[in-house]
Amino acid sequence: MVKKRLFSIILLLFISFSLFSQTKVVVIDAGHGGKDPGAQGRFANEKDITLAIALKVGEYLEKNVKNVKVIYTRKTDVFVPLHKRAEIANKNNADLFVSIHVNATNNSNVNGSETFVMGLHKSEDNLNVAVAENSVILMEKDYKDKYNNFDPKSPEAYIILNLYQNEYLNMSLDLANKLQYQFKERARRKDLGIKQAGFLVLWQTTMPSVLIETGFITNRSEEVYLSSEYGQEIIASAIYRAIRDYLNEN
Repeated sequence: MVKKRLFSIILLLFISFSLFSQTKVVVIDAGHGGKDPGAQGRFANEKDITLAIALKVGEYLEKNVKNVKVIYTRKTDVFVPLHKRAEIANKNNADLFVSIHVNATNNSNVNGSETFVMGLHKSEDNLNVAVAENSVILMEKDYKDKYNNFDPKSPEAYIILNLYQNEYLNMSLDLANKLQYQFKERARRKDLGIKQAGFLVLWQTTMPSVLIETGFITNRSEEVYLSSEYGQEIIASAIYRAIRDYLNEN
């Protein structure tokens, strides 16, 4: 009886240690790139800002979090189709997918950071953000075949897209909450909250996934901030801390 109980304890400890020491895979996606500049400001391009922040996030994770493997969808200024970004995450059995972007609007006074998860847009503003990010597929060859005839400019297409909302919504929302907390408390950015919209890059992932709009390149002060080494470090630090806290709790 004693031997049997001792064996059970050892087995339980072994399983617990195995789970605790299991490597977590985090895919960091720098939005846009190459022939796709993304949103453009007076002097900066979204693709350059997202890449700089993504590389910093990955560096912070590798230096400060044990048992984590960081994979980038791109590490240089190259064009990566949306379906390839999700494919990278799925093929590597990622535990998290974090897509980093910079927003734009016609109103130059708008500023702040927001996080999106996959879902049905609940306002015209959310739809406009999704349309802008998804329109990049028009640069891809045979995009109709790759995305099941999805029309990035059709509001009706987003209703259909929502039917594919993945089962990881609650975990995605958990990470989104942590991100917005860090943006507000750590980075001292205006908190624009958590929103849902139909992003193709999130639709095809099979793990908790978020899309971050770090700020507005069309706002003069935020364009300067996001283009600076200091601003990129602060934003990257906030994203890193949110991912770290999420991994520690899950």
